[in-house]
Amino acid sequence: MREVLYLEQIEQAEALLKPQRVEVLRQLAEPRTCTEVAARLGQTPQRVYYHVKRLVDAGLVEQVSERRVRGIHEGIYQAGARAYWLSPRLVGRIGLRRAQDELSLGYLLDLMEEVQADIAALDRTAPELPSVGVSGEIHVPPERRQEFLNDLQTALRDIFTRYGGAEGDAFKLAVACYPKGEPRE
Repeated sequence: MREVLYLEQIEQAEALLKPQRVEVLRQLAEPRTCTEVAARLGQTPQRVYYHVKRLVDAGLVEQVSERRVRGIHEGIYQAGARAYWLSPRLVGRIGLRRAQDELSLGYLLDLMEEVQADIAALDRTAPELPSVGVSGEIHVPPERRQEFLNDLQTALRDIFTRYGGAEGDAFKLAVACYPKGEPRE
């Protein structure tokens, strides 16, 4: 099972984005038959098989083995990944794209879309993917907000200048700084 499956085809999104199929997919985190999933969800095996078949056709679920039960071959299925990412390109852009301003929310959304696509394209079978993720929360008084943003940009420009040569392994660096929203319940 892969860690993440990046969905770029509309047919995959259509197969996934049905509440009953999401529940079936959750049940298939472990290898199970349609009968087992049906019992857990309180549905008929035929109904579950219908959803599993659509998920298999879309490449979101795999048949991992088969067993014979009372003369019938019963498939054992498992989700193809632990997480599914929908490409923002599935929806496309609505309206005109504005000039990219590094301090705008639109620029941040474009950056996150680019990072998502870049990560999805990495070879996850590689023995080592040198990467780092850092996340934290900083509290800045409103009167020092501009000073903080300037310091952050200066520090990043320094890193880009120091390591921006043409030789060596290429790394992409994306930093996002945004106001923290209220926690969701």
